[in-house]
Amino acid sequence: MRTEHTPGSPASGDGGSGERVRPEQETAATMELLGEPGLLPDQRVAEGLVEISALTQTPWQSGVGVIAPYDFALDRELWRWAPDDISLYVTRLPFVPVPVTVDQASALSDGDGAARATRDLLAPEPLVVGYACASGSFVHGAEGQRRLHRAILDAGAPAAVTTSGALIQALEALRLRRIAVVTPYVDSVTDRLLAYLDEHSVQTTSSVGLGLLDHIWQVGYSEVVHAVREADRPDAEAVFISCTNVLTYDIIAPLERMLGKPVLAANQVTMWAALSAIGRRAVGTGQHLLDTTAHRAPAA
Repeated sequence: MRTEHTPGSPASGDGGSGERVRPEQETAATMELLGEPGLLPDQRVAEGLVEISALTQTPWQSGVGVIAPYDFALDRELWRWAPDDISLYVTRLPFVPVPVTVDQASALSDGDGAARATRDLLAPEPLVVGYACASGSFVHGAEGQRRLHRAILDAGAPAAVTTSGALIQALEALRLRRIAVVTPYVDSVTDRLLAYLDEHSVQTTSSVGLGLLDHIWQVGYSEVVHAVREADRPDAEAVFISCTNVLTYDIIAPLERMLGKPVLAANQVTMWAALSAIGRRAVGTGQHLLDTTAHRAPAA
């Protein structure tokens, strides 16, 4: 609770003497609140208990809202791209009792559902809201992605990104037009992604789908690496790993070194675009997208 008083008036907690609380008294009181009564700052620092800056500077946070599918299991993965002063406010779309098919993607792409989820996120005042689902944002093509983006803005988000929209922004930022694609999906869903890319004049040199209908988050790094190596072609300028439920953070940089070309991933482009929209840089050592665009924001 903040208490204000004017010069000459009794300071809060001084027994009405009219004397201001001295800084060392205030610090000692803070120590008591922290469970260390009687220790002054130099004593606390000397004993390695706490840095004085922790007592004098509040670590203010900026917020990024995240709309995820009901089966999203990689919250921690998204946090790894976030700077320390960014908090993620994650909410999920309603459960749909179908496997990972075109029907599921269509249900997740519902604009009304995205709008409700956006309104659920607005109380802590995020600076941007990201729709973190690849298939849900490409299943109805470029126009479906635009409708989803507009639904989030119309619901009150100050800025909005979608995974599939972020992918196109990333490709444009890196000036890439020919890519290999890896997905965990069955062919009917993968085909929707290829059609979406074609609408944006992005050529798919090859694609590999794992044919999964559920539990995509359990796919291991070795399986992803194998699929990427299988999909890559000499004429592919980059490789894209689709689906926000696929773990990729730790393997993007090693894959890029191995292939000698950029590797993009669904969660990576989502966080990159969301943070860029608010003038921030995503965290990721050795990731080509982040390093190349460090001082540039993506096109709206």
